[in-house]
Amino acid sequence: MRTAALQQRHWRRLGLVAALLFACVLPLLLTDFRVFQLTMALIYAIALIGLNMLTGYNGQISLGHGAFYAVGAYTAAILMDRYGVPYWATLPVAGVLCFGVGFLFGMPALRLEGLYLALATFALAVAAPQILKYKHLEQWTGGVQGIVIFKPDPPAGLPVSQDQWLYYFTLAVLVGMFVIAWNLLRGRTGRAIVAIRDHPIAASTMGINVALYKTLTFGVSALYTGIAGALGAIVVQFVAPDSFTIFLSISLLVGIVVGGLASLSGAVFGGLFIQFVPNVADSISKAAPWAIYGIFLIGFMYLMPSGVAGALGGGWAWLRRRYGR
Repeated sequence: MRTAALQQRHWRRLGLVAALLFACVLPLLLTDFRVFQLTMALIYAIALIGLNMLTGYNGQISLGHGAFYAVGAYTAAILMDRYGVPYWATLPVAGVLCFGVGFLFGMPALRLEGLYLALATFALAVAAPQILKYKHLEQWTGGVQGIVIFKPDPPAGLPVSQDQWLYYFTLAVLVGMFVIAWNLLRGRTGRAIVAIRDHPIAASTMGINVALYKTLTFGVSALYTGIAGALGAIVVQFVAPDSFTIFLSISLLVGIVVGGLASLSGAVFGGLFIQFVPNVADSISKAAPWAIYGIFLIGFMYLMPSGVAGALGGGWAWLRRRYGR
């Protein structure tokens, strides 16, 4: 049994290395527009890791993470446009700010469960664009016109385009955030988070501070989403209130379900779904693209009810039973 476990771990590491090598080579084979699309998919994957920690691992449903994405995006845009802060330095600032906002929002949300919490976060997502348009904040947010920022150049000496550099930069951030989340969830903190999801009363009886862990999870989830929002602003070069509607929050929730609840690797598949499936649906039918999108979504849920990551894991387990020792 121990030998089988070691072999499984070995194959997983080889698969991870192969996936990273493929991800590094891919932008060299594609146009800048396709590289831009892949970069956005990686950015969504960072946000989905954070949302999955909250919903998939801790059991708190959020329909408001688009608001945290907007806070991160505007933080990066304001710092770059008005204060000349380097693009890479805006990420930790956006993350810390969103952590504080998420932690503060998570405190009153402790009194809410299930659909009630979902409605409260839904209200947050609905209010965010209107707050960004508020006239007394226009000197910072640019009002309905938003803020335009410049795309950063790659470091001197690197023979890559701006889009390729931002892809590699985003990929490095994604890998780092993935490793942090993986280590967090596999330790004592992760076990406490999952225990609260499975049985909060039993977790409290075992000495777990349920209120603290739930608010901290909310804050960490917002931190991930805020960093994703900052990266999104840097890559798109523009932020405006109407870019962060309730549809963004719903899309993020769809992404964690399609990718796989309680699966960190599923965030990548969810990010690809968010970025590419609407484009594919639009290319199939210009008249009714969202009808095609709905068909795709129903198909994913019917064929892969545990998400893409769950389906791949089940397929790998079947192959091991069928052909392995």
